[in-house]
Amino acid sequence: MSDPLAGIPLASIRVFEAAARLNSFTRAAEELGMTQAAVSWQIKALEGRLGQSLFRRLPREVVPTESGERLSRAATEAMSLLRRALSDLTEADQAILSITTLATLATQWLAPRLGEFQLAHPELAVRLDTAARLTDLSREGFDVGIRSGAGEWPGVESVEVMPSVFTPVCSPRLRDTLGLHTAEDLLRAPRIGLEKEWAVWFAAAGVAADGQTPSRLRADYQALEVASALGDQGVALASPILFARELAAGLLVQPVPLSVKLIPGYAYWLVWPEGRRRSPKIARFRDWILAAAAADPSVLAAREAIEAA
Repeated sequence: MSDPLAGIPLASIRVFEAAARLNSFTRAAEELGMTQAAVSWQIKALEGRLGQSLFRRLPREVVPTESGERLSRAATEAMSLLRRALSDLTEADQAILSITTLATLATQWLAPRLGEFQLAHPELAVRLDTAARLTDLSREGFDVGIRSGAGEWPGVESVEVMPSVFTPVCSPRLRDTLGLHTAEDLLRAPRIGLEKEWAVWFAAAGVAADGQTPSRLRADYQALEVASALGDQGVALASPILFARELAAGLLVQPVPLSVKLIPGYAYWLVWPEGRRRSPKIARFRDWILAAAAADPSVLAAREAIEAA
């Protein structure tokens, strides 16, 4: 048995329901933001598909025929159900903010501050996800992401949150034991991280690092490399922004306080799917995170270091 709805656009049913409920093509057009001619055309097209008249056209109004009355009751009920379902979905969507971000940034900077955002916006629950891979926000159901890069990715809009800079860090014990006080001293220290990143830092420090001992440990996450440094295992390259608390507490020290962009143009960016800039929850989170970054002294210090370089 063929589907009676096959070939009938939902738009036609929507127009018919409004016209039947209001007994007027003109008022239906005003409610739907259409022209009266467009409403009339949609009704005629629907009548043509059904092969019967749905309205009696009177001088000042239209009145559903017997067939039109039957269809009107069903259409009104269906449109009401559809409106309620869409409203429920919209309310549920606006009640949860889904964030995907880098693991180290999440644990070291974002998570300790999220309580402030939730206090300011108690109507929003937050779902936080960390992933090393590049996530497709729309396909995987995320509202926003925080990414490290040059700020240009397909399908998203972006705004810079904070710079991506790195500085050597180690434990006070390792610094004192090995006598690490200059960039040249770090050539003989056990180093943690990618050799190419250390090469960039040494070049910025004005030190030739060719032929030196390679780094002894590399990890997938910055936090793991810093954990090794905290355990006196070597000197790691880390963000002075993300590890500001450990530096302030003296758990980590900067044997050479030089912060460097390891990749030109790289920063941490807030991203969201194209076309969703005006989503209330995205706008609230964007305003909050930009203000939080602007109020962070370590972010300000990093920006000043970049300008001074």
